Parts: sequence; structure tokens; C-alpha cells
Amino acid sequence: MTPVAILTLLLFGSAYSHSIMHRSYPSPEGTHHGKSAEHFNAIRSQPADSLKDRFNEHYAKVVTNGKANGYLSSDGVPYHSVETLMVEAPDYGHETTSEAYSEYVWLTAMNIWASGSTSDFEAAWTSLETYIIPSKEDQPTSTAYDPSTPASYAPEENSPSDYPVQVDRNVKTGQDDLNNELAAVYGSGTKLDQFYATHWLLDVDNIYGFGKHESLSSSDKNVYVNSYQRGANESVWRTVPQPEWEAFKVGGSCGYLELFIFDPEYACDEQWRYTGAPDADARTIQATYWAYNFSKGGVTEQVQKAVKLSDFIRYSMFDKYFKVVPCYSVDCPAVTFENGWNATFYLISWYMAWGGPITDTYWGFRIGASHVHQGYQNAFTAYVLSTVEAFESKTTGGKGQWAGVRYKTIDFWDWLQTDTGAIAGGATNSFNGKYDNPAENGITGYFSNGMAYQWEPVYHDPPSNDWFGMQSWSQERNAEYCFMTGEGKSCGIVKKWVSWVMSMKDKILIGDNDYQVPSNLGWSGQPNNYTESGFTQNPNLKVTVVDYSKDVGVASALAHALTFYAAATQDSDAQTLARELLDRIYMYNDTIGVAVNESRQDYIGNEYGQGFWEPVYVPAQLPNGQSIDYGKYPDGDAIKPGVTFLDIRSWYKNDPSWPIVEKAKTAGVAPVFQYHRMWAQAEFGIATADYARLFGSSSEYYVGFDNDHYHNDQTRYQQFANSM
Repeated sequence: MTPVAILTLLLFGSAYSHSIMHRSYPSPEGTHHGKSAEHFNAIRSQPADSLKDRFNEHYAKVVTNGKANGYLSSDGVPYHSVETLMVEAPDYGHETTSEAYSEYVWLTAMNIWASGSTSDFEAAWTSLETYIIPSKEDQPTSTAYDPSTPASYAPEENSPSDYPVQVDRNVKTGQDDLNNELAAVYGSGTKLDQFYATHWLLDVDNIYGFGKHESLSSSDKNVYVNSYQRGANESVWRTVPQPEWEAFKVGGSCGYLELFIFDPEYACDEQWRYTGAPDADARTIQATYWAYNFSKGGVTEQVQKAVKLSDFIRYSMFDKYFKVVPCYSVDCPAVTFENGWNATFYLISWYMAWGGPITDTYWGFRIGASHVHQGYQNAFTAYVLSTVEAFESKTTGGKGQWAGVRYKTIDFWDWLQTDTGAIAGGATNSFNGKYDNPAENGITGYFSNGMAYQWEPVYHDPPSNDWFGMQSWSQERNAEYCFMTGEGKSCGIVKKWVSWVMSMKDKILIGDNDYQVPSNLGWSGQPNNYTESGFTQNPNLKVTVVDYSKDVGVASALAHALTFYAAATQDSDAQTLARELLDRIYMYNDTIGVAVNESRQDYIGNEYGQGFWEPVYVPAQLPNGQSIDYGKYPDGDAIKPGVTFLDIRSWYKNDPSWPIVEKAKTAGVAPVFQYHRMWAQAEFGIATADYARLFGSSSEYYVGFDNDHYHNDQTRYQQFANSM
């Protein structure tokens, strides 16, 4: 067998990572926080400094008492949610993601500002490194990787029923020019014994029973797993979860591999494999910068780890198979060691993945991704890594590559911005996941590097850029970047975006001191071509707001973006809306955090499928016509044609909340849940702290006088309120 013989994780252009399938869920009609107008006005009349106390209160619930309140496992790992019956990107609440970890790290960084103590931040970083960055023991044959043959090509298909796909070694793939650069700093010679990045999904409670290194021990915890691998229309409800250490003790004779990939030339190999979500790692670096700032140059150990993380997520900036950018044909050139940088976008793509055999030493793989989403970009982190001395990489190309990312990201947002201000989806270097010609498929809009416009990059069920949260996330980072640099193009983009948000103020701030934020968006048209010499706006690129929700995380991220924009520009309307949102979200505080009622129609069936009863495609035979038995899960659930989401997760029937779903299914009425998601709780805490830090008069980070109309200009506040 050659080093390129096996590659079972080829499909990660459609085998997504951590933040996929995000969606906001509507609250039942009539949902209200139940607080009186007098109570709200008492909260609203408090000065900005009071939000520091509010942060401390919230932080105590989520972190200080995090284990008792259900946010943290006994090992201190942040759960995706306190509640166990939870299906969205993860398929179980007591899994976790690199997203949740990055938000948790950031929340502890804000506590350095609030308390002066770095201990929680240091502990959070230790937890992240211990449990969600695969150790050397988790990737034992990493040094077998050959950068001259990073991976074999397999096409991405659209739906689970199109899988497994077949490896095609007639398609030329490129060489990995990054390996030797990283090995010179972090390895020995040209070899790396650890790929240092987070894996996106962790089965914290070992609900599937795989155990560590497929031990099948029920006492194991914190097990690396994966789910998505089968096309842009593989929603969470159609996934077949599998362990990331495959010793073939469960599943079929080749474990779970032949559900996804078919390679008739070679037998299947026992293997390990991981997938990183680079936007989460970039957020962790962003958080580490603020911890460094608040500790006045402290947390040096964590800073160096963040720099190391930044070097490895550079793999996400390269085309999946190291082909040139742009590429409009499967036969387009692949790069060599001499021209390797021709395969980079200088943008953060959806993932990177790496793997190898458990015992053999003659193969390994690494891939980037060919698809780039606007919501994953982080100009602020790129700025830190290219300008702050403590965060400079020791590699030869790290600082320069991140400097390129800094400016390319701003151009990317500029290209994708509608005339009204919203940011459209993204771009791809591999149209349809097969390097098809985008022009032959109706694409007319191209970025400056030739990448083709995609309105819903990576996943389509539901469409990836319909979720307003992607807007809040990307433009919060842009607002921070504008605040730090004052760079004109950046500030202009976020100004137009904030104007779009402000135009919806009367829909966002609703009666009885309540709130809602945009939930799903609709898109039409395409952007104009973007060139280095100039750009003429996007009159044909349109967005509509389809509906609204009370999503705590999205609303908090929006308030956070408005806070930084107001701090950068002294925009009093933006500051007032940020404070109004934070106060109204706080009305939904409870004994363990902040939560609202959510109608989960998707659990029992909606326009996207049948929820817990959704059929999961399992092929009866391989592409060569051979019958196949995919075996069982550790608990005995059979993996066979005709199964549903619930059939291969029968343990859900033992969940305390399962009767709620069953009753709702029988009645045909959406079940209602309250969820305490780690990422949403963190976003609320972070936004609250930053508002106090930037507008509280007692803060050394105070950026100017308080422009909240409620406090300083009652006439303008009444005008502001009357416009709602």
C-alpha cells in the first residue's frame, strides 16, 4: 500500500464541523419574561457600571458554580447545553464542541477584567488542551504523513444517498508546502508528532459507548466522535455518528468507513482521524488576546499555545486537495513545493482534517477545505497575529499569512455586502465539491482571487447563511477590528451593517419591554465581481428578513457588535440599542443563567424532515454491487437500511425529557423547551462585561462619555422609543 492509499475522511467539504446546522427557534406565541414595567425600569435606570455586577452574577452561575448548575462535567468540560435532550449541530446536549470551548475560554478571559484573577482562564485553557486537542497518543503515527502526497481525491456529493463515494486516483492532487515550515518549529526534521488543533466534537458523557480509543468501556468519558460526512443535504437528523478512533470493534468489518468512502483497490485500515473547526480556534485566540490585554501582558503560557494553534489552523486556508486558486475543472493544476502558496485563499475555510493508521506507518493524510463562509472570518484575530509582538509566529510564514488574512477578510466582507448592509454567504474553489465550472452553473459573481460566489456555502439543510447569527458573529469581530484599528474600509462595512440593523429597531425592541432579533434570512441575486482595482457595490444582491426569534446567543452577539461599534464611533443610537437588548435579555434570567421558551417543531417534523423519526440512509450494498452489513453500535442499535434517527439513538427513550417529545408527536403540537447553551450563556456574559468595560465610568478601559439616550438625553430617548 502506498502513502496515498487510504483516505477515509476525504469528504469534509460536506462533512461539516462544529457550527453547522445552527438555527434559531421561535418562542410560542405570547412568550414574555413576566417582569413588570417597574422592574424593567429599575434595571434600565442603572448606570453602565452596574453591568459589571450583572456579569459577576451571571459568571457565578455559569462558571463558578458551573458543575453544580450543569454547565460543566465532573472533569470540568463545558457541555453544549445543560439539558441532555438537545439536537441541533451536536445530536446530544452532553456532547461538546470546539465552539463551546472557545466561548467558555472567552468568558473566563472577561473575568480577568472583572476580578483580576487569571486562574479560571488558565484552567479553561488546560481543559481545552487536555480534552479537545488530540494528544500525541491520540495520533500515534502522525510522523508517517508524507507532505508530497497529502490525500487522494474523492468527489463530494449532495445527499447521503449518493454515498459512499469512490476514490479517484486519476485526479491530480497537490503537495503540502506548510508541513516543513511547521515541523521546523514544532517537530523534528520534516516530521510532526502532533497536529495541534481542536477536534470539533466530543462525546463528553460517552453516550454512544465507543470509549477512549474504542475501548467500549462505559466508564470512559470525553470521546472523540464525528457525525457529518455525506453531502450538503445531510442534516443532523440524517447522520450516522462514528468514533474518530476506528479499530473495527463495532460497526461492520471496516467499522463505519464504507458508509462514506469506497476504495476497491485497498483493504480498509484501522485508523484515527480528526476534524478542526478553525473559526472556533480563531475565537480562542481572540479570547486569549483579551486575557493578555486584561492581565497586562500575563498569561504568557496560554499566549504561546494560542500562537501554536494559529499556525496549525493555517491548513484551513489551503484548498482541500492543494489545487491552485482559482480552480474551475477537476483537471486544474495542483501545486508543488515550489508554488504551494498558489493554493491558499488567505481566508478561513470551513475545516481542516488530518489522520493516519493506528499501527501502520506508511500513510497519513491532511486536507484543508475549498469552501469559505463569511461567518467564519475573523479580521480581529488576523490583526492580533500579524501586529502584536507576543502573538507573532516563530514560523517563517505565519505572521505574513495572517497579515494577508487581515486584509483579504475585509475585502471578502466588502465583496459580499448588500447595498442595504447584510453580508451574503461566501465562496468556493471547488464548485459542487467536484471542481466544476461555476460559470456553466450560472455563477456570475467572483471574488478577487477568482473564487465563485455561494449563497449557502457548505450546507443546504438548512441553508448555511440563512441564520442571522452568522451576521452577528462576523460583524462583532469586524466591530472589534474597527475599534482597535480605525481602518476605514472595515469601519465602513460595519457602519452599513449597523444601519441595516437599526432599520429593524422597531421589530427588535417590542412591547412590554421585550425583544426579538432576526432569525432566518432570504437571499437572491449575486454580487458583482470584486477586483483589486475597485468595486461597484451590489445592486442585484438582496436580503429579506423572513422571521424573528428570541435567541439569547444571537441577541447577545448582536448587542456585543453594537457595543464595539458604538465605542469605536460614538454612535449613540447603536449604544442605546445595545443596552436595550442587554437589559431585555436579562429579563429572562433564571437561577442558572438566561433562557427563553423555544418551540421545537423540528423534533416532530417540519419542512426539513421528520425529526427524531427521520429516515437515515444506509446503503444495502457497495457501489460494486457487493452486499454489506454495517453492524451495530455498542448498545446494540443496528445500522441497516430503513433505520431512523431514533433507531440508532435508542438511548434517547431513557432521557427524562423524552416523554415531552412523544406527547408532542402524538398531539401534533411542537414541544417547548428551555435551553441553557454554553455558547449562548457565554455570549451574554461577554457582551454584558464589554458594555460595562467600555461605557462604565469607573473602568480604565472607558472610551468616552455614556451616549445611552436613556440616561443622558431623555428627549432623544423618547424619539428613539417612539420610533419603535
